[in-house]
Amino acid sequence: MKARRRFAMIENSVSSSGSKEYFAGRGAQVNPANRFLKTSYVQEHWEGIDEDTLTENKHTQYIEVFPKTIVNKVDSPDLGEYSMNPYQGCEHGCLYCYARNTHEYWGYSAGMEFEQKILVKKNAPQLLEELFQKPKWAPHPIMFSGNTDCYQPIERKMQITRQMLEVCLKYRHPVGMITKNALILRDLDILTEMAKLKLVHVMMTITSLDEDLRMIMEPRTVTYKNRLKVLNQLSANGIPCGVMVAPIIPTINSSHIPDVISAAANNGATKAGMTIVRLNGQVAVIFKDWLQKNFPDRAEKVWHHIESCHGGQVNDSRFGTRMRGEGKIAESIHQLFKLSVKRFIGDSPKFSYDLSIFKSKGKEQLSLFE
Repeated sequence: MKARRRFAMIENSVSSSGSKEYFAGRGAQVNPANRFLKTSYVQEHWEGIDEDTLTENKHTQYIEVFPKTIVNKVDSPDLGEYSMNPYQGCEHGCLYCYARNTHEYWGYSAGMEFEQKILVKKNAPQLLEELFQKPKWAPHPIMFSGNTDCYQPIERKMQITRQMLEVCLKYRHPVGMITKNALILRDLDILTEMAKLKLVHVMMTITSLDEDLRMIMEPRTVTYKNRLKVLNQLSANGIPCGVMVAPIIPTINSSHIPDVISAAANNGATKAGMTIVRLNGQVAVIFKDWLQKNFPDRAEKVWHHIESCHGGQVNDSRFGTRMRGEGKIAESIHQLFKLSVKRFIGDSPKFSYDLSIFKSKGKEQLSLFE
């Protein structure tokens, strides 16, 4: 009942602001123009003649694509060295997702189309095995996923992530995983075997413990309660795991940090990470629209606080500071995070992957002469 009351409040606030309809179950409420297209159908204002473009296709579409490679070299020093993404676009609909902008490269909008048009890479397991068979490939931890969630809803049917994990176990190759979906527990059998070999580490993203907030900020994700259960079961099966409190949005979920870390620690998390929200590209348009519709009473305050964390702007592409933010508000957030980690998690031993057991094609060939 609490969630229903929250949605009623949202719909009323939307109606009072002049909007025609609030699309419950979707994060973005607009389809901003694609910067790479000279012409495109968009819906940025409800009073426009194109007002029905968003409702033409409320259902999610799954579009198969055929990449030539699946592992990406990551140039950013803020992230891991390699990542792989079995899907592009994400049905979870997280409002703040920085990956939304990448959907424009495929000719789609970073708004609702990011959530409605999911690109599926069925050949990903084959491409991954081909990479591991190359004699020159040296093992490095690869992140599942550097872009969109590898356990989003369609994975239940496609099982691409599971097949890729099977390849990683077969070749004894290390992976890191970050998700906010309980579907990861389906693959406990593989993850448990990989954990015994020090080949896997999992981070569960938990932005708050407020279910009303989750339903509008991350509408198609699993509940926070079930995410804590995931941490509990991963830990119980010897799989090293932690919590990612990201992104932190000042005055929206910044005060929730201690509760999240405490609950995660009580369920087996031995590591914690965080980032401060940044609104690059069209994410700024999508986020501001959402903010004004859901939090009209503090939208301006939140916006200015985000600006204060990024040198007076809401976007930030600077390596080293874009994830952390800067300024007094960012410093207070980091201080609260550090104190919470120290209190609830403490000094846990650092996890290290075992890179020595990788079964490369080159090693197999050499073993024939030994």
